[in-house]
Amino acid sequence: LRRTRPTGPREEATAARGNSIPASRPGDEGVPFRFDFNAFRSRLRHPVLGTRADESQEPQSQVRAQREKIKEMMQFAWQSYKRYAMGKNELRPLTKDGYEGNMFGGLSGATVIDSLDTLYLMELKEEFQEAKAWVGESFHLNVSGEASLFEVNIRYIGGLLSAFYLTGEEVFRIKAIRLGEKLLPAFNTPTGIPKGVVSFKSGNWGWATAGSSSILAEFGSLHLEFLHLTELSGNQVFAEKVRNIRKVLRKIEKPFGLYPNFLSPVSGNWVQHHVSVGGLGDSFYEYLIKSWLMSGKTDMEAKNMYYEALEAIETYLLNVSPGGLTYIAEWRGGILDHKMGHLACFSGGMIALGAEDAKEEKRAHYRELAAQITKTCHESYARSDTKLGPEAFWFNSGREAVATQLSESYYILRPEVVESYMYLWRQTHNPIYREWGWEVVLALEKYCRTEAGFSGIQDVYSSTPNHDNKQQSFFLAETLKI
Repeated sequence: LRRTRPTGPREEATAARGNSIPASRPGDEGVPFRFDFNAFRSRLRHPVLGTRADESQEPQSQVRAQREKIKEMMQFAWQSYKRYAMGKNELRPLTKDGYEGNMFGGLSGATVIDSLDTLYLMELKEEFQEAKAWVGESFHLNVSGEASLFEVNIRYIGGLLSAFYLTGEEVFRIKAIRLGEKLLPAFNTPTGIPKGVVSFKSGNWGWATAGSSSILAEFGSLHLEFLHLTELSGNQVFAEKVRNIRKVLRKIEKPFGLYPNFLSPVSGNWVQHHVSVGGLGDSFYEYLIKSWLMSGKTDMEAKNMYYEALEAIETYLLNVSPGGLTYIAEWRGGILDHKMGHLACFSGGMIALGAEDAKEEKRAHYRELAAQITKTCHESYARSDTKLGPEAFWFNSGREAVATQLSESYYILRPEVVESYMYLWRQTHNPIYREWGWEVVLALEKYCRTEAGFSGIQDVYSSTPNHDNKQQSFFLAETLKI
């Protein structure tokens, strides 16, 4: 999902530094990583939508108009944030103020940093300069709270790295490296599996939560950013930390080849056998296939781990409902919960992305599987009154692809379903995926747009839903960008 393209005054120096990372020393138990900056940059010169004249059945004027509409939505979301919440982590559009939350340890401006690449790619130049100026002048790292390692990595580190690669501006590189250094105490555990929460106070984190588990999707979703931190800083510690995570995961016994969601950072053992491709597990699998691709298809460890995990998921979690909908259930010690979370809907796109490098006899199968899962996730949207999807949906008691309780019926501007539409469109150029994406745009405009920004809604099955008063930073970083 995240991030893309360099131009700017420091471009040549950036390109030189970005062409490769020093090879692992003999005896290193690391995965190879070589980032071809020039190839990366040249690819970004392709048309944003990847179309050729004969591949779209829609008039290009309509595509351009739709693109301009989404750009207007981004401008509105950004300008509302700037007016009412600039420098705060997220906008509360109903009360027209900002929200800090407790996930980021005192860090501010999550929406600014998460929006950088979207603003740049949409050529919203004035807004991008506003965001860049805030990072340079007001993004301070001298904070002392407790933060989610995962959230700081994907929103802040990911946002800063993307902005650097897009522009070559040193301010983004320097801030990313310094913030990365502040995350390192989380890894001070007996196994090297990091804690989910890191303290930004000086010194190590300590053992106030020694009995707690680390979450697969959190410690398994650091690899991409941390390899780039090593590349851009020359400091091997970042790469060493995530390579050790791989080492632990490679050695530990997996039940039926599945990766449970909870691991003790003290003992290195699974804490319980709950497996999910949705929340708690999701981005671990995504980072495996993307590590393979980012390495120029040299990280064989990531490739093998990904396809082995996918085979186990297909064997033990994949189901087809009586109504013919393909879904990935959750697994609890051998017992299935016949539900999918909205977060799991990224998997259609992931499987499509990985289909090309699967065994030849499996490629067509994975493409079809990706399409079927994406169709199921579309059904979760189509079967609601708002045409937006719930946080989780079930397949039981004759009801399919719908939430069964109000506590799972909310929508918080998440990107995963439209992410899969994007990947499937890129792979197939089937216009249905653009049509489905446009349905989401219309629903967002009708049900989520307020006077002062976009808000999540509390019940997708109500045609007059209540708003949750939060414009998530990932709405600007991902949902609108896709």
